[in-house]
Amino acid sequence: MAVAVFNPTLFKARYPQFANVDNGLLGAYFLEAGLYLNNTDCSRVSDVNKRLLLLNMLVAHIATLNGALSADGQALPVGRVSQAAEGSVSATLEYMPATAGSAAWFNQTPFGAAFWAATAYLRSMVYSPRPTRWR
Repeated sequence: MAVAVFNPTLFKARYPQFANVDNGLLGAYFLEAGLYLNNTDCSRVSDVNKRLLLLNMLVAHIATLNGALSADGQALPVGRVSQAAEGSVSATLEYMPATAGSAAWFNQTPFGAAFWAATAYLRSMVYSPRPTRWR
């Protein structure tokens, strides 16, 4: 096995909304993504191409949470819109505090929600039967 290697050009082709984000910053987000999905030979995602796809989802998620998509560098509002008004434009967002690595944390962005859905199989129990000796 091998590790997934971040390619900013391919990342920006898949996620064009990040075209103006510095490649070095995206690389730092990729390293941070490794905290949430193991990018070593010991990863539960053994297919390196699949692991890279998942890590790129995490890069987009982390970048969004850190304000990479906003013009002024401030993080975009997160949560579900629970109320909205048109006159004098008003919106109320419903959000429960999230712990990093929890479903609520991932569901703050479309990229995190996609990652959470795509990795559901990783959060289920894995049964490894005890090895037996043949006589």
